[in-house]
Amino acid sequence: MPQLPAPAYPADVRARLEADAKDVIGRYPGSRSALLPLLHLVQSEEGYVTRTGVQFCAELLDLTTAEVTAVATFYTMYRRKPGGEYHVGVCTNTLCAVMGGDAIFSALQEHLGVGNGETTEDGKVTLEHIECNAACDFAPVLMVNWEFFDNQTIESAKRLVDDLRAGADVEPTRGAPLCGFRETSRILAGFPDERPGAVDATGGAGPASLIGLRLSRGESAAAARVVHPRGAAPTAAPAAGAEHLSSHDAPQQTSASDPEHPAGPVTEEGE
Repeated sequence: MPQLPAPAYPADVRARLEADAKDVIGRYPGSRSALLPLLHLVQSEEGYVTRTGVQFCAELLDLTTAEVTAVATFYTMYRRKPGGEYHVGVCTNTLCAVMGGDAIFSALQEHLGVGNGETTEDGKVTLEHIECNAACDFAPVLMVNWEFFDNQTIESAKRLVDDLRAGADVEPTRGAPLCGFRETSRILAGFPDERPGAVDATGGAGPASLIGLRLSRGESAAAARVVHPRGAAPTAAPAAGAEHLSSHDAPQQTSASDPEHPAGPVTEEGE
């Protein structure tokens, strides 16, 4: 059956979104180039891209709703249905899977009682398996609202989602402090993160990713540890400029993520 026309935004909401949208559109020489950030903008309003949001983008950019929908359904960062306050994505691409990502994802499904793309009953966590996040030297990796949680195990991942649901303070391994999914969408639309200290937060490629660059410069390839050794804990707060360590750091040896397949010597086939 054909759907009824999308309901309009309330007048005050539309006025506010139009003002923000004009700011976004003005950054581009061609208005249709603003579609991606506008989709993030409308997603920040209701937590997902509604039919109303699609209609809004189409009207402002002189596009058809079919053209807007084609883009919104192509990119996985746009939700098409309501979700949780925290989007927990478990990388299950090759290296993360080998290092335990598949086991972590399965364990979280059971722990949270949800399937892929589903949300917990309290509306806090949406769980999804995601593709490579270009952090292979930190495998296995989780992302919460697109912030990194590196070197995870089943145990640390369960602790992470439990803390999210309980409203505890949770710090990403690197990058900006965590915020809700709607706030994240607004930042991705290109608006400044006005939280104190958010812009000053640091984080980037890990030591394993930078070894080749260091060697090409004639520098030492020795890399600093990113997480604490197994069983150890930080004895003092990190100094200014030091690595931003997560409150959910996992042990560096992550074979415990998949107890049935521990890391160890690999023999030749047939031996």
